[in-house]
Amino acid sequence: MEGWWCLMLLPLLSTSLMLSSGEMTENDDDRLVSFLKNVFPELLERDEPIIFGHDFGVNSLKDQEGSEEALFKLPFKPKAVNQATNGASGPVVSTKDGQIQGLTTEKANIFYGIPYADPPVGAYRWKPPRPVSAWQGLYDASYPRAACMQICTGQITEECPRTVSEDCLYLNIFVPLDVDFSSHVKNLLPVMVWIHGGDFIAGTASKSLYDGRFFSNFTHTVVVSIEYRLGAFGFLVSGKESQTSAVGNYGILDQQAALLWVQRNIAVFGGDPSKVTIFGESAGAQSVSLHLMIQSSQPLFRQAILQSLPFSIPLKTRHDALKLGKEFAEQTNCSVSDIVCLLSLSAQAILRAQMKTSAKIRNPFRFLEAFETWGPHIDGEFIKEQAVTAFLKGHWQKEKSVLLGTTSEEGVLFAYAIFQKPVSAVESTVYIAAIFKQHTLRILHTYLPLYRDTDHRNMLAQIITDYVFLCPSRKSARVGTTAGSEVWMYEFDHVASDHRVWSGLTFCYQHACHGAELPFLFDSASVTNFTLTLAEKLLSNRMLCYWGAFAHTGDPSSRVHQTPFCREQRLPVWPRYSDTSGWLFMNLTVHSHAQVGTREHICDFWDQLSIYE
Repeated sequence: MEGWWCLMLLPLLSTSLMLSSGEMTENDDDRLVSFLKNVFPELLERDEPIIFGHDFGVNSLKDQEGSEEALFKLPFKPKAVNQATNGASGPVVSTKDGQIQGLTTEKANIFYGIPYADPPVGAYRWKPPRPVSAWQGLYDASYPRAACMQICTGQITEECPRTVSEDCLYLNIFVPLDVDFSSHVKNLLPVMVWIHGGDFIAGTASKSLYDGRFFSNFTHTVVVSIEYRLGAFGFLVSGKESQTSAVGNYGILDQQAALLWVQRNIAVFGGDPSKVTIFGESAGAQSVSLHLMIQSSQPLFRQAILQSLPFSIPLKTRHDALKLGKEFAEQTNCSVSDIVCLLSLSAQAILRAQMKTSAKIRNPFRFLEAFETWGPHIDGEFIKEQAVTAFLKGHWQKEKSVLLGTTSEEGVLFAYAIFQKPVSAVESTVYIAAIFKQHTLRILHTYLPLYRDTDHRNMLAQIITDYVFLCPSRKSARVGTTAGSEVWMYEFDHVASDHRVWSGLTFCYQHACHGAELPFLFDSASVTNFTLTLAEKLLSNRMLCYWGAFAHTGDPSSRVHQTPFCREQRLPVWPRYSDTSGWLFMNLTVHSHAQVGTREHICDFWDQLSIYE
């Protein structure tokens, strides 16, 4: 049997070698596509797309009996700006655009749904964000506004935003209770700007999992969470000329506009514009990495936290983005060059076309595209290269402190979402060969002996963890520290003692999966599917101590500005990641401690392949 499947794979392996050497012909490509379809057809084209991400679970998206309401929930009618919720009074601040009234809760002062740009609707659908127009009267910031357009059906409906709209460029602000708004705020606090994940096609700043009120009050920081355009609304590329085409990367421009708004206005909320930390998880971490590369973002923040950055998932080239845009236009019956037709499409039609184009993997040798069909692309001006390339070559803002980490079981979610049935040795080898080409035999030699089960999904999950998340993060951190950057690394390694489900995941039991740290970081266990034990509550508080110390000082172990609780804890020292510390990182678990990496030999193996550059 072993000999049979090895012989069967010879055409694939030899073709992979030709690909790496540039000897591939169009006929070879057609034959290989046919071969892959025979072996594993569902990898090349699915009936439906998949959303990846802990905060949204794993979901197959289908149109429910053709209902347009199945694609998204209709937006609500906004309340009048001078109307306070239940007549309750809250703090009032005067921004450069007008007065805003928030609300006071037990844990923090909150200002929901503040516009940071004018609505990107009508002729402005695929245009850069415009400065927000000033308003008269008192703006009611006591309730969240609509999330950005996204598909919202199936098993994850309960976790989806209640309302979605193209008019979605808003942000939320959480301020500690001891900030006095009755007079000019003198002692300004550090600011933490959260960028949500969701594969660039889903998510919202107002998700209960990201409730910033406890985070803000505990860390004594001003927390800002931002919305940005998603999917085709945020990343469609239909041409090269911005006047007559959609040119993409609007979602990242939205984030930049929100950061600029923070610089102009955060002081009246008690925040210090010179002490802004941007942080995000998954696609949010990708966004953070891009702002560390984009020169025009440089003055908008001081330091960064990257949680579960999928370093090895490639951004699209302009060519690939244009190809996706053409396929999108075909689904709408518009010409890709007819911007008038595209602008006339309803939001429902755009979501339907987005869903259909998300179901395909256009290039059988780029299976990782399945993880991110829509998202930023390399346009050569705003975004100039892959994030991992920029970090390894030093093309990022190295003067800024960075806190960078992963979870111990990142790949479980991805592997079990892509492969919904057991995967044989043959199928796993096909998949590995399609991605890694000439490196296939060495990778198989390293991983196959460690996995004896007939189902090879656990092996693929570990490869994803190592190749996409852990090892490129380690290598980037080492290159950065060599260049003089200050970097701290962590691994969230907490494993539940029972069979609780992490915030909606249906199979990720007893694993520190992708996004598993979020309920601990935001102390949002009360709005997720489990309650923290006393030991887990202590872990949550300690994580907040580290994140808060980093926001205040740029060093997660600093005792300066720590709360009494954090000082009393005598937290384990989190050493800066460097060769002088023995490349120690922080293992975040119930008994957190600094240690040498647990998979150093595996990351050494990936580094030797020179596969990231």
